Amino acid sequence: MAEITAKMVQELREKTGAGMMDCKKALTEAGGDFARAEELLRKKGLAAAAKKSARAATEGAVASYIHMGGKIGVLVEVNCETDFVARTDAFQALVKDVAMQVAAAAPLCVRREEVPAELVAREMEIARSQAREQKKPEAIVEKIATGKVEKYFSEVCLLEQPFVKDDKKKVGDVLTEAVAKIGENIQVRRFARFLLGEGLEKKQENLAEEVAKTAGLVR
Repeated sequence: MAEITAKMVQELREKTGAGMMDCKKALTEAGGDFARAEELLRKKGLAAAAKKSARAATEGAVASYIHMGGKIGVLVEVNCETDFVARTDAFQALVKDVAMQVAAAAPLCVRREEVPAELVAREMEIARSQAREQKKPEAIVEKIATGKVEKYFSEVCLLEQPFVKDDKKKVGDVLTEAVAKIGENIQVRRFARFLLGEGLEKKQENLAEEVAKTAGLVR
């Protein structure tokens, strides 16, 4: 087994943010294999992160992101447990990444539980209809529809979207890794996304219709 040096421990600590003793233990268990040690620390951190998810997160930060020369704007609130963590560079960078994700991927909500039930029902019915039009056996129509709705969630729910900086990860995975590294519960609470001119055409059409009704041109 390779000798575990102080330099190796320090290097692993700088890369993962884990404690010195945890890094030394991981390297020892991995037989000096740096990649294996990093994976062991990641698994340990993710398990710890799951335990932290129930803790109160009432501090945090609100960040903005402006894209395309002012054509898209985002405000996002991300919470953590302490003001100390909220002011760290790592947390601030995470909040900015979340805001950028919202700007780029236009989610409807943070998590699937927030998707209106009528939207989910509509997607299910559309998927069922498509499966039947394709002459799929009735026995698997429901399974196909469920799969389509899962895909829908991955498109409209922030935490289930592929992360714009690394599409092999979901945004939820990025948050979980941040919890493991930072050591506090972190939650995306809410966001608002503004697209320049969004909805104006519809409003103008509605206004034109109202004017026409007032003039007696339509009934």
